[in-house]
Amino acid sequence: MQELTTVETVHEERSWLFTVQNQYGEQEEVILVPCDDDTEQGSTSSQPAADDGVEAWVNRCTHESQRLDTGQGVPMRDGQLICPRHGSMFDVCSGHCDNGDAAGTTLPSVNITVSSDDTVFLTDYELTFVHEGGIDEDDGPDSTSHISL
Repeated sequence: MQELTTVETVHEERSWLFTVQNQYGEQEEVILVPCDDDTEQGSTSSQPAADDGVEAWVNRCTHESQRLDTGQGVPMRDGQLICPRHGSMFDVCSGHCDNGDAAGTTLPSVNITVSSDDTVFLTDYELTFVHEGGIDEDDGPDSTSHISL
């Protein structure tokens, strides 16, 4: 088991992005999101109730592999994750989408466990925690020059 964060942090930030690596060395982004049937997305309370949960989903829409969290948190409304590209909405607790281009699909899940002290652990033994945050996709040159010919 690999310790990730706390339920309180996920609820305060509304999502928590991290990077994992599979047994083949490939990296993937994962998002933790608050999951509670009674969650009010507009609530300003930062303290989760004792029965609030957390779910972990691979950070990509099932339609075109668009990242749900682009590094600034997952867009959410009324208990649904929103794909920023086409607007498909996924239930935060089940990962299922019943509208838009991704209708009829479900986000790939990642196994996590929440301890009695509300610490969230990665328990998907096919994955290894790499770091908090997304995959560094800046593969381009370090130059800031914008010279064009």
